[in-house]
Amino acid sequence: MLFLSCCCALGYSNSVLADPLSSHAIENILIKGRQIDLLGHSSSASEGVIGNAEILDRPLLRTGEILEFIPGMVVTQHSGSGKSNQYFLRGFNLDHGTDFANSVDGMPVNMRSHGHGQGYTDLNFIIPEIISQIDYQKGTYHANSGDFSAAGTARFGIQNSTRNELSLALGENDYQRLLAKGSVSAGPGNLLLATELQAYDGPWQDISENTRKVNLVSRYSQRLASGQFALTFMAYNNSWNAADQVPERAINAGLIDRFGSLDTSLGGKSARYSLSGSWLSDAWQANAYVISSDLDLWSNFTYFLNDPVNGDQFEQTDSRTLYGGEISRHWHHDIGSIAAEHLVGVQTRIDDIAKVGLYNTQARQRLDTIREDEVLQRSIALFNQSSFALTEQWLVHLGARYDLMAARVTSDVAANSGTASDGIFSLKAGVSYQISSNWQTYLNLGQGFHSNDARGATSTVVPQTDESVAPVDFLVRSKGAELGLRYFDFTTFNASVALWHLDMDSELLYVGDAGTNEPSRASRRYGLEVAAYYWFNRSWSLDTELAVTRSRFTEDEQDEGNYIDGSLPFVLSMGLIYKTDDTWQTSLRLRHFGKRTLDSFNAQRSASSTVLNGNLKYNFSTWQLSFDVMNILNSKASDIEYFYASRLNNEAEEGIEDRHIHPMEPRTFRITATYTF
Repeated sequence: MLFLSCCCALGYSNSVLADPLSSHAIENILIKGRQIDLLGHSSSASEGVIGNAEILDRPLLRTGEILEFIPGMVVTQHSGSGKSNQYFLRGFNLDHGTDFANSVDGMPVNMRSHGHGQGYTDLNFIIPEIISQIDYQKGTYHANSGDFSAAGTARFGIQNSTRNELSLALGENDYQRLLAKGSVSAGPGNLLLATELQAYDGPWQDISENTRKVNLVSRYSQRLASGQFALTFMAYNNSWNAADQVPERAINAGLIDRFGSLDTSLGGKSARYSLSGSWLSDAWQANAYVISSDLDLWSNFTYFLNDPVNGDQFEQTDSRTLYGGEISRHWHHDIGSIAAEHLVGVQTRIDDIAKVGLYNTQARQRLDTIREDEVLQRSIALFNQSSFALTEQWLVHLGARYDLMAARVTSDVAANSGTASDGIFSLKAGVSYQISSNWQTYLNLGQGFHSNDARGATSTVVPQTDESVAPVDFLVRSKGAELGLRYFDFTTFNASVALWHLDMDSELLYVGDAGTNEPSRASRRYGLEVAAYYWFNRSWSLDTELAVTRSRFTEDEQDEGNYIDGSLPFVLSMGLIYKTDDTWQTSLRLRHFGKRTLDSFNAQRSASSTVLNGNLKYNFSTWQLSFDVMNILNSKASDIEYFYASRLNNEAEEGIEDRHIHPMEPRTFRITATYTF
């Protein structure tokens, strides 16, 4: 259980609902899991709130899996655990975050013009135990969401205070995790401190993953003037070896095991340091941040296809400093008999990228430079969201947003240097009707966008070949719609249904793995999402989340089909939880990830995968023992599959098209002892 904190409860707030227009009207209430009444307070059926207690109920193999609390979201991995995860939602293979925007304590996580791919989203710097709540939205209907948010947005809040705990977890494959967190009074305010140390070698046959992760969080908060102030410092450092995806033919021929590797020198190292400040009152919200981020990543997906002598290993680097912030004002008034609320704000961000590079390597030693750039990318956005209560049942939402983005690229290839700028205006609209105290229906329409890599917007030649290439559009339009229904009976049942539609003008991307542009066609996605949560009694609860999607290109291309590579048509997630008052707790979590198309003709499809996780917790005195089992059924499925050409030693120089897989980790046991003081 936890407190859902909102704007009106100044001094108690850890974070606020995603839509500040609705949050001010909710008082502090004690909630359990998904038992949050959003009727009359949400602007769509597909938005929601995830509380800290719910996060602690579920076993996590990886930190990034906290996004799987969002209905329809799937989180996987195709490389070492220190690398950003692969994300899937609403028919998107989001890669590492291209169209799903994430922020933590007001700081953006998606990286623009990143060395490994546009929108790169690494959540490894988050400590799940100190998240206060996650506010999520889907679609293009919210004016305070901008770049990368076509599929949705997740905003992570950090606790102002936390229980004093010391926790040690041990598991198979040398898994070790030490967590220490707590709060102390500091003058007129409160100081939260948390640290996480994690080591892991993984189940791989030919390498030791040798993950070494360190997280530190320090947060000072206090009442200031008429609001709540917080100053947060976060530090993250990680290094790892990686088992990347491998071709099935190498496994079938006995060259390697399913958990084997063809290049044992892959891996990476990553660091992130941030300082952020925020101030929240009933009328004003402001935050500012500075972030230093570094990544060095070695990969090899094609082995000897491009370089039969040295191999195809490559290195990607990204070193940047981010500056930015947001300020918004919220107020409400009456227009005759109509109650109106408004949220007006400005957001700004600067990515000062000192070096973003791509290099050919062998055993992590550089052979030559494919491309190396400096990028200065800036953006500013103005937004307004207004709601009008026409009657007690009818609520109308209107929003507008203008984004202006500019970049300067200084490349080692003069022809690829230059400047780019673009602006885009987006309109949002929605209406909801509260049928009764238990039922509400919604209709939403909206325009959105995502940015493309600034290097793609200035490039005119392909690195190393001097082949001409056309620059891509800097900002790409999306348009969405959603029809939804929500039910809440306040005691036992919470459910929502959303029928949605999304068009993208283009899925143009800058491909960090190749240092060039990959143009793609306009696309259309639509689908159905259902989320239902049922509490049998005080001890038992069941949740079910279902997503069905159809994804197609809407433009024809010669010698290509209209299926979107990597799109997922079906996701099912179910969870069962049993709790006694204070002593025992057990939970089971099942996730089914449907077959995905691997080529534009749908001739190649991945296998589906089903994984079942569970845990058992026992509390006594000031201690808690937790026993987690990941992949209980020991599924032999893959975490991810691709279809492309690669070349092994002694194969034809044109390579062989094949499925490339990264296996799901086998059944894994972990035990955690936690002492509360």
